[in-house]
Amino acid sequence: MKKHSSSRTSKSDFQRVRAMKDRDVKLSPEHPELDVKHMGRVTVRRGLAPMPPKSFISLRIDADVLEWFKAQGPGYLKRMNAVLRAFREASL
Repeated sequence: MKKHSSSRTSKSDFQRVRAMKDRDVKLSPEHPELDVKHMGRVTVRRGLAPMPPKSFISLRIDADVLEWFKAQGPGYLKRMNAVLRAFREASL
């Protein structure tokens, strides 16, 4: 049985990625520009720190919005959280 690497060092060149401008990013059919359709499926983890605990709340959502998220398949609550987090981070 193979052991998984426990290395916490990324092999990605994040310094180069951070220095890139929008014009430097090459889009292709395999890697298109991110749009709202895909936003809910994106999960961003920075580093290996544990995710903060979630809070349980009661939230009233328009029925059509909820149905749209549910129609995307299992994990709709996680996607709703990701969209809210992305909005929060874009607003900072």
